[in-house]
Formats: sequence, C-alpha cells, structure tokens
Amino acid sequence: MTSILTNTSAMAALRTLRDVGNRLSSLQGEVSSGLRVQNAQDNAAYWSIATTMHSDSKAVSAVADAISLGAAKVDTAYSGLVSVLDVMSDFKSKLVSATEDGIDKAKIQTELDQLKLQVTSIANSSSFNGQNWLNTDIADIYDVDNNSASVVTSFVRGQDGSVAVNSSETHLTATSLFNSTGGGLLQKDPRDITTIGGMRYLANSVIAGKPTQIWVPETANGYSAHFPFTFTGPMTFGAGNSINFNITVDKDNPADGIDPPYNPGKTTTVSITRATIDAVDPSLNGVISTFTQYRQVLSYALSQANTGAYATFVSDGHGGIVPDVISIGTLQNRAFGLDGSYVEVSGFSANGVSGGGLGNQFDQGVRGSKLTLDFTPFQDFRDGEDPDGITVSFSFAVNNMPAKTYSFDRTYVNSVLGTDTGKVETADQMVTLLNSLLSADWPTLQIESLSPSSVMLKTDPAMDRRAGSDTSVRFSNIKVSNEPLPLFDFMDIDIVENPDLVSDYLTYIETASQRITSGAAQLGSLQKRLELQADFTSHLMDSIDSGVGRLTDADMEEQSARLAALQTQQQLAVQSLSIANNGPQELMTLFR
Repeated sequence: MTSILTNTSAMAALRTLRDVGNRLSSLQGEVSSGLRVQNAQDNAAYWSIATTMHSDSKAVSAVADAISLGAAKVDTAYSGLVSVLDVMSDFKSKLVSATEDGIDKAKIQTELDQLKLQVTSIANSSSFNGQNWLNTDIADIYDVDNNSASVVTSFVRGQDGSVAVNSSETHLTATSLFNSTGGGLLQKDPRDITTIGGMRYLANSVIAGKPTQIWVPETANGYSAHFPFTFTGPMTFGAGNSINFNITVDKDNPADGIDPPYNPGKTTTVSITRATIDAVDPSLNGVISTFTQYRQVLSYALSQANTGAYATFVSDGHGGIVPDVISIGTLQNRAFGLDGSYVEVSGFSANGVSGGGLGNQFDQGVRGSKLTLDFTPFQDFRDGEDPDGITVSFSFAVNNMPAKTYSFDRTYVNSVLGTDTGKVETADQMVTLLNSLLSADWPTLQIESLSPSSVMLKTDPAMDRRAGSDTSVRFSNIKVSNEPLPLFDFMDIDIVENPDLVSDYLTYIETASQRITSGAAQLGSLQKRLELQADFTSHLMDSIDSGVGRLTDADMEEQSARLAALQTQQQLAVQSLSIANNGPQELMTLFR
C-alpha cells in the first residue's frame, strides 16, 4: 500500500543511513587514532588494563633513567678504586726499594708523599652528581643503618595492586677510602676488640724471623707430680745390699677445693737389690756408675712393683737432657681409681749401699681445671657488611675432652645482656655471656666473677676431683671477623721517621690493597647487575607496549576493508532514500 501520509520506505532508508553513518563515524575514529578501544565505553575491561599499563610503562621508563644514573655513580666509584689500586701497586714497589741497604729513604719518601697525594686526589674526584663513595662523611661508618648507598633497580606491581620501586644497596665500608670520622679503607679501624674480656692475651713471638706480637688464647693446664734428684755414684750392690722405700702416688689434695673424704692414694714398697740390677743388665756386675744406668734400674723396679710411678730424665729445654738429673713422677694411672696427682718417696733406707741421691721427697701435681681471665671491658661493634655486627668464634674444652666451637656477635650480646650497645662492661656481664654459650655443653663448669677485673672458669670440685696433667680449661682457635685491623693511616706512612716499620708498612699496603680489591669486586658485581637490569627494563617496556597494543590497537587492514564497505553501504542508503523520497512525487502525477 502506498500512503501519502507515511513514507515507510524513506523511513527505513533513513534509519539505515543513520546506522551506517554511526558505524562509519566510529570506524573512522578507529582508523584515525589506530585504536579500537579509545575509551571505557568501547571495552571497559581492556580500557582499564591499558590505562594502568600505560602508567606502568611510564614508571618503568623513569626507572630506566634512574638505573642509568645509578650505573654512572657505580662506574665512577669503580674507576676510582681501580685507579687507586694502580697507585698502591707503585707505592708497594717503592717500599720494597726502601728495604735495600744504603738506599736514600728520604728520596723515596718524597715519591711516597706524591703517591699519597694522588690517592687523595682520586678519592676527592670520584664524585658523580654530588655523591662520592670514596670520600665520605658518615657519623658512624660501621652503622648499617647509616652507611648504605642505594641505586634504583626496578619498578614492581604486586598481585594486590600495590606498587614499589626496588633498589640495590652497597655498604660504603667496602668503598670509602677516607671517612670524615674515621674507618675508611685507608684509615685506622678503631674497632679493636682487644682481649675479648680476657679470653686472649698479647704475647711476643717471632714470625719470618721478625719479633712481633700475636694474640694467644687463654688456657690453664695442669701438670703431674714429679720431683728431680741428682745422681751420685757409683753405687755398689753386693749380696744382702739393698735400697728400700715406700712410694705413694695420686693421693687427693685438699687445696684443690674438693670435699672430704680425701683418698690417701696408692702406697707401694719398693726394694732394689743385686738381683734387680742383674735383671736390668747383668754386665753391670751390681755396680751403677752413671745416672742413665740408675734411671734404668729405677724404671724397672717401679714398673715391676706396679707402683704407678716412673723414672725419667729431665729436659734441658734445647732438645737434650740435664746431666746426672733423674725425675720421679706419677703416671696418673686412673685405672687405680685415683683422681689426684701426687708422688712421694718415704721411709727411704739404704742397706750397705751409698750414693744414688734418692731420698725422702714429694711433689704435688697441679689441678688445671681452673682458669682466671683478666677481664677488660670490650664492645662488639657494628659492621657495615653484617647487620649483626662483628662475629667472634672460638673453641673451648675442659680436661682434654674434644673441643666444641661457639660464636657470638653484637646481636647476640645485646640479646643476652638486654642492651643495645654491644658492650660487655662488667665482669658479671662477661659471666652471663660465657654461661649462655658454655653451660649447656659443660655441666661441670662453674663461671663466676672474682672481682671487677677477674672471671674464673673452673670445674665443680664436687663433680670433678681430678688433678694433674690431664686437667685443663682452654680457649683455642679464636677468630674475629674484622681482623686483622689496620693499625695506622695510609697518610701517616713515613719511612724516614719510622725506618724500622718498612716491613709493617708493606704488610699494611698488602692488606689495604686486598680490602680495596674486595670493594672494587663488589662494585663490579653491581655494575653487571645494573647492566642486566637496564637490558631487561628495555625489553620490559617493549613487552608492555606490545601487550597493550594487542588489547587496544585496531587492525588497520581489517578496518580499511570495513571502511570501504560502510562507505558503499552509505552510498546505497543515500540512493535508497532518494528513491523512497521520489515515490510520492510519482504518485502525484496520477492525480494531475
């Protein structure tokens, strides 16, 4: 039906034309922007992801710039340390020259002074953007909370949506050559832990032919009872001649602090006759002419009687023996059930024999299960390389039992003593520290303070009545994590004023160079880390852009085809509308 009131064909064509126009407008927007998701109404989920990732991409780009800045700082510090190592090598060669006889040390010192100035120049110049890792100004360079320098390494978005910028830290104790308050690699280290509360002491020694002092662990060693006598001879034994005596070994010593009853030890009667001498050496014909012969006879007689004693020579301390001197001692044979260390000859009598030199005599062995420490306060300092501070390790044993190893650091000291300074300031605090380390493994050990300056470690006499050579309390294998310490400043080296210290200076330069090498190695590792992170960051930004593109970018080939199709549809819709509008005009001709 054709109506002059309602042109349904024109309405349909107009709707089609409008729809095609809207689609064509949207498509032209995609083609011109290159995005198929331009705003939230296009695709809320993709638009949200793209917006977030675009923001992250900008942040990662900023991190890339920060990595480049950090790498520049690391490169500057590394170059400075490597240059200093070259100077230190020259410095060392000059010191070696100074060891030659007849060399003019004043001229060499002039060269050394110039090298020292060069080191300070390098340290002062190794600055980037106002930051200098070789010449620092840190109030406490050993405080891990204050001695760190950081460089940005990455931007991270967590699964919960949180964001963070990660960084890598380096402790300036590893790179600082000179610090305003001391503690640089070329300065004295004031963190000398000295005797560690009395656990060790300085002793004179000779190393490589040079007198020096070394730290020696404190020990207390007991020794067995023995007494010497001087032989006089000859001694002639005929029929009926003899020497007789009683020998007592290993009775308890009340002075050791043990409780009664006291064991009287083992007493044996010994007789030496012509038959005894013949049993030892028939060729002697009963005549003992030398102290070596008498020692043989005594050893045989003491052994045959199962006395628990022995006869021996006395060392002269130089690999030889003292002429004419014989020693009688206890074997401390615990199979007798005796804990003491004692030897006594009593009731001595000679029947028709003169000489020999042996007579009534005794000696009490020493109990070594008691060690007194000369306590001096000490501090476990902070350490930039270890937030727990300096580590002290040592071995400890009682009565020749297998030693066990222990260690403590600043964190442990503070925990045990309830402080925050790492200081062990009183003898009572030292007792608390040692008890916390040792008591579980050594139940017979008693640790107590005798005075403000002394601490005693001893085994409980009620549980350990032993005395003699197999008793001891000993520290051993003491190691301190920050030792050896530099004992002077690099800038103070002067071979003219201190010609006797050239060897010490050489040792110092070697140690300092090793420490600088270690610092340069740490920076080298950080350089590699930053290089890898910069490369990763570049790839990461490309990956983010690519991923966002997959979500929002338009397929231009597809959109071009669609655009051509819509333009054709638009033309057809216009023609349809024109035809539909011409229909009523044609109808009007029927009424003319």
